[in-house]
Amino acid sequence: MGLHRLAVLSFRYPKIILVCWAACLVFFGGYAHSLPSVLQGHGLDPEGSFGTVRERLDAGFNRPAEPVVLWFEQNAPGPKEEFRAYIRSVLRNAEGLPGLDRIVSPLDQEEMLRSGKAYALLDIRFTGRNEQEVLGELRGRLPAHPGFAWKLTGKPVVQADVNEASERDMRKAELIGLPAAFLILWIAFGGAATALIPVVLGMVSTVVSMGIVYWIGMVTDLSNFVLNVIPMVGLALSIDFSLMLVSRFREELSCGRAEPALRFTMRTSGRAVLYSAGCVALGLLGILFIPLPMFASVAWAAFTVLIVSVFLSFTLLPAVLSLLRTRIEAENAARFPVNGGRFWHRLSAAVMKRPLRLALLAILIVIIFILPVGRMKMAVPDAASLPEGTESRAAAERLAVRFPSPEATLLLGVKEAGAHSGQRFDWQHAYRLFQRLQRDPQVVRVDSVFSRLGMNGEQLSLFLEKPGVRHEAALLPFYFHQNQLVMDVYLRTDPDSEATRQWLRKWEAAGNQEQIPFQLGGEAKYRQEVYDAIFTNLHKVLLFVLVTNFFLLYKAFGSVFIPLKTLLMNVLSITASFGLLTWIFQEGAADGGGSIAIMIPVFIFGLVFGISMDYGVFLVARIAEVYRQTLDNDYAVAAGLASTSRIITSAAAIMIAVTLPFAGADVAGVKQLGTGIAGAIFLDATLIRMILVPALMKLLGRWNWWSP
Repeated sequence: MGLHRLAVLSFRYPKIILVCWAACLVFFGGYAHSLPSVLQGHGLDPEGSFGTVRERLDAGFNRPAEPVVLWFEQNAPGPKEEFRAYIRSVLRNAEGLPGLDRIVSPLDQEEMLRSGKAYALLDIRFTGRNEQEVLGELRGRLPAHPGFAWKLTGKPVVQADVNEASERDMRKAELIGLPAAFLILWIAFGGAATALIPVVLGMVSTVVSMGIVYWIGMVTDLSNFVLNVIPMVGLALSIDFSLMLVSRFREELSCGRAEPALRFTMRTSGRAVLYSAGCVALGLLGILFIPLPMFASVAWAAFTVLIVSVFLSFTLLPAVLSLLRTRIEAENAARFPVNGGRFWHRLSAAVMKRPLRLALLAILIVIIFILPVGRMKMAVPDAASLPEGTESRAAAERLAVRFPSPEATLLLGVKEAGAHSGQRFDWQHAYRLFQRLQRDPQVVRVDSVFSRLGMNGEQLSLFLEKPGVRHEAALLPFYFHQNQLVMDVYLRTDPDSEATRQWLRKWEAAGNQEQIPFQLGGEAKYRQEVYDAIFTNLHKVLLFVLVTNFFLLYKAFGSVFIPLKTLLMNVLSITASFGLLTWIFQEGAADGGGSIAIMIPVFIFGLVFGISMDYGVFLVARIAEVYRQTLDNDYAVAAGLASTSRIITSAAAIMIAVTLPFAGADVAGVKQLGTGIAGAIFLDATLIRMILVPALMKLLGRWNWWSP
């Protein structure tokens, strides 16, 4: 294959390869640190009525789409006028801020001010500017007062805090993960030089990939989530690939000269790396079936890391092996155990002696981990994703308690918008809809022009026909504008609950059949659209990943049962990790906000499904290699398990070392992703690969290799 020949050429001319990669590192490294500046936000932006309603509310109803919320609080009882004067002073200081388009003041909207608590909406356009800098300037403008306090929140502020926390999380995880990976490699290889090679490749992969993704971000929107995915995947893949290749090279080097050892390494472990990379690529491509920008961002960023990691493994790695072969040979002779150690031979013998008993035990343990999955509750992440005490989270929580937002917003007349459309607004029909909503058992209350003015449809219609009545003054432009009417609906059920989603779907269908058609918006509608975008397309992701991986593994091993078994084992380990997440973050073992971020299970499936294939392919490839030589299934399974167990365990330990530090992240979604990947890898590399896979292969015997 072409990459194998490229590896041999890199081994022969290592200095040229080093110069080329050094140039790439310098060029792309210069842009890597600028990656956060091109990230646009969370990327959970569904296409549906929520976006349409939000735009119309922003344009005509003085309701900014994504405002910065300025929360005011009176620290001690005092005169109302003094509190109002403080609010007026603060908002006056905010005027003139670059990008500030408008201010919705609580002094003009009485429902935004209640007994020592108030909030203002600042419509700030951040286009082309750093959000942190703009918000920093805003904070610098706002005066302090001993009797009053202000805080900033709202989606732009929360997102800026998430971005800042994500950068801290990435640096913290790298400071922990890289030394831990080096220590594991040093123990596995018994030498500093050999151990340093995979770590260096992981660092190069991460930096170069971040530089490339920066340029991708210049031409398309990218989610801030890629900031954590790139180092997590880059370090894991590059270190794993190079670990497999270096370990096989050392094994072959102990039996002969360097270049033949490299050739044989690339024909065996190099082939396994390519098939592993193919499995990872298919897992990432499957994520693209979900039509949300966040998933596309993560998929293409991780795909970039994968391509860089593969080319590093077939170019820079052989070049480094060529330059350090004398040192590697010395470390090899000193401490490298050929064909695994005694422990792994004893483990192999134990599995082969009692395959059924150990297989049943492993399955029982996996099922125990899977049981909590049925209780998993998923939610769209919000300000609660940030640590307690964060300003934006604290202000959002106080705002939600004192001024709860409506779960849904109905916008009537969207198909006949405009004051000059030639049709009078049917107030009586709108009032009947208002009454239907109020009678709905799931509705707590409905805020509208009817409830604000205390009039029914007929009274309101007659009132408007009186001469001299100005719509803007009488009908509260917050609710009516150019033949469009807004109703804010408060529900009894949680915004992330299935009951709320069903209610929204029912009323959305009704809105298309009404005499005055309406569309739904609001926070609960946003969450329902995100949920539907993911779960109505999830079967496509599963079908694509499973079918394509089956055919790829069938091509690799020429067997029907090996791909089926490998896919089943992967699904088991990933599902078990979902149960672990549920127990840790939802059922009280850790403070996770009581729910799992809705995108995390999909990311874990897409990333872990491919990454854990490294171990499966590496193990089965070694077993298949021995089987082709001996045609003895039992011997091939035992020998393959004994010779690869140490490397698989080391690779898994490294993967855990570079992902588990993210479990200490400040952002809940990143914390859950790191924990989920580390948990899935641990289960996969221990119960699945070391016990269940070889036990099942022993029980299947020659059927392992059956092909029609």
